[in-house]
Amino acid sequence: MHQNPVSPQSRREGLEHQEHQEHQEHQEQEHQEHQEREGRRRHQGDREVQERTESAGPKGENPEGEGGLSDDADVSTQEPTSHGVGHAHVADAAEDALPRPNAGPAPDPSPRAPSARTSRADADADEESADAWDDGLIARRVNEAEAEQAAADKAARTGGGGGALPSTPLVYDAPLRSRLEALRELVGLSRTRLDSRTLAQAGRVLDEAAARRRHSGQHTVVALAGATGSGKSQLFNALAGVTISETGVRRPTTSSPIVCSWSDGASSLIDRLGIPGRLRRRPVQSAEAEAQLRGLVLIDLPDHDSAAVQHRAQVDRVLALVDAVIWVVDPEKYADAVLHERYLRPMAGHAEVMFVVLNQVDRLPGEAAELVLDDLRRLLDEDGVALGEYGEPGATVLALSALTGDGVGELREVLGQFVAERGAAARRIAADVDAAAWRLRSVYATGRRVGLSEQARDEFADRLADAVGATAAGEAAERAWLRNANRACGTPWLRLWRWHQDRRDPPTGRLPVRAQADEEATARQRVEQAVRTVSERASVGLPTPWAQAVREAAVRGAQGLPEALDDLAARAGLPPGRPPRPGWWPVAVLAQACMTLLQVVGGLWLVGQIVGVMAPNLGVPVLLMVSGIIGGPLVEWSCRMAARGPARRYGHDAERRLREAAAGCGRARVLDPVAAELLRYREVREQYARVTGAVAGAR
Repeated sequence: MHQNPVSPQSRREGLEHQEHQEHQEHQEQEHQEHQEREGRRRHQGDREVQERTESAGPKGENPEGEGGLSDDADVSTQEPTSHGVGHAHVADAAEDALPRPNAGPAPDPSPRAPSARTSRADADADEESADAWDDGLIARRVNEAEAEQAAADKAARTGGGGGALPSTPLVYDAPLRSRLEALRELVGLSRTRLDSRTLAQAGRVLDEAAARRRHSGQHTVVALAGATGSGKSQLFNALAGVTISETGVRRPTTSSPIVCSWSDGASSLIDRLGIPGRLRRRPVQSAEAEAQLRGLVLIDLPDHDSAAVQHRAQVDRVLALVDAVIWVVDPEKYADAVLHERYLRPMAGHAEVMFVVLNQVDRLPGEAAELVLDDLRRLLDEDGVALGEYGEPGATVLALSALTGDGVGELREVLGQFVAERGAAARRIAADVDAAAWRLRSVYATGRRVGLSEQARDEFADRLADAVGATAAGEAAERAWLRNANRACGTPWLRLWRWHQDRRDPPTGRLPVRAQADEEATARQRVEQAVRTVSERASVGLPTPWAQAVREAAVRGAQGLPEALDDLAARAGLPPGRPPRPGWWPVAVLAQACMTLLQVVGGLWLVGQIVGVMAPNLGVPVLLMVSGIIGGPLVEWSCRMAARGPARRYGHDAERRLREAAAGCGRARVLDPVAAELLRYREVREQYARVTGAVAGAR
């Protein structure tokens, strides 16, 4: 093939300019030939008329019809139909689309009427401006509507062929729809917990799945990708059966993606790829090829290792949109680290929609091709790419030579079966979901049981109770109850002495007085420690983003918690007034009064005997006095023993109330927000399990 040192764009423009010049020259030549034929026809007609006149005389008839004008008409209609090498007329497709009459008058060859080539040139200009199919070197340019109509008419005439496939939207199966819905729920629940970069790939997968679903499900978009000099453009031309993509020694040869479609109706898919109309091609017209590759949309990509950054960007952009990819490698670069580390290894999960083709095997002597192919399989296995061997799903690995055609038929057959299944798009989306789920594994999956145990909750409540002094408050309540019991059931002399002591030392209340500043500082530290401990226990085993969310929720709830606990301690501490009295208190008070009365009676009796008012009798008054003196403390001691149980219960009730109040405050401010974060995490874990359910089941 002739090599052109200029750029592909310049070469294309030069070819178009050369075609335009040839077209004009051919028009001028046709016009000249037409004028010459017209002159010869008129000259021959005049001569025949003169001869018939001379032979027939004035009264003879003039036999017109097939003798002269018919032959001339045949000459005038015999128009040259020579074509350039490797080219086709633009009117071929248009003529296929138009009905062919069985008979009709010869076209008017007058200069006013536009010639067939002039009409074709005008059609070319209109259709090229309409961004239609552009066959480049084979010069077939018709817009999509005309191409579909022409293909339909041709299929109707020939009874077969490619034609336009029905533009049926892609339909996902129930498991894939469930996984996509779970991924959408997962992203929605995680937007406020994870940064946008973490969810970017999952969002892109959802967008691409929705976009691909709106387009044809009868077409399969396959990209040819490879390194510089791997021969992918040559393979592209071999599959198309015509030279479409430029090949050459100069690198890079392919500067923009070129698409070739074996069936009409795929324009929306190609528009989605961002490939302009001037880079859209059709393969050579072959009923066998169209039937075998019906529905295939093949794209020739630039080199993925090109020195031009924009070429690599185009490769990455298109690879993210196609349904399948054919990686073309050569014996020199099949082990290139760029190919394996940047593309094959990250796309290992897409093995079912990947073909790996070892090209240029004609350069390998003997059994070298098998050895290189085995080494390529070994490298793919190290990359994690599953190989479709022994009936298992995976990548298809083939060896061929696009130059000699060896193995191209096998690739065409395998590719035809792959396209006929109409499942590549769904498998590609499923692989994208798998890749997104694997990338999100670190922020959702954990190997430990997470949550807040009851023990951790109880310990948090105990720490808050200690912070508000629940135990001390219960003890104070118990002492207060005992103090009231002693006052009610004690001897009058003891109560009189205690009253005197209270007069000397003013009472400070039921609770002991503590240093206010030290108490507040200690309580705040205890509350902070309790919150920090419970947040750490709740976040154990959680992925980093969710552990951070749990800690932040606990810290937000802890704001104002010490003040709230102080208010609770004041309101839920000891009830106002005196502690309740049990039913046996009146009996104890009456018994104590009797003991006091015995002491008084015995004392007065002794005094009366001393002053001589009463008869001397020491036994009875002394017995009464001793009974009262001993009985009073005995009754008081008995009441104190009996009051310990009720006093302890009273103290426990006071402590319980304060503990419950502190626990309720801590639960509302700290534990509930933490539990809400843990519940949200469990929900996303369930959605993540739905997303990865197919992967887990496969593994």
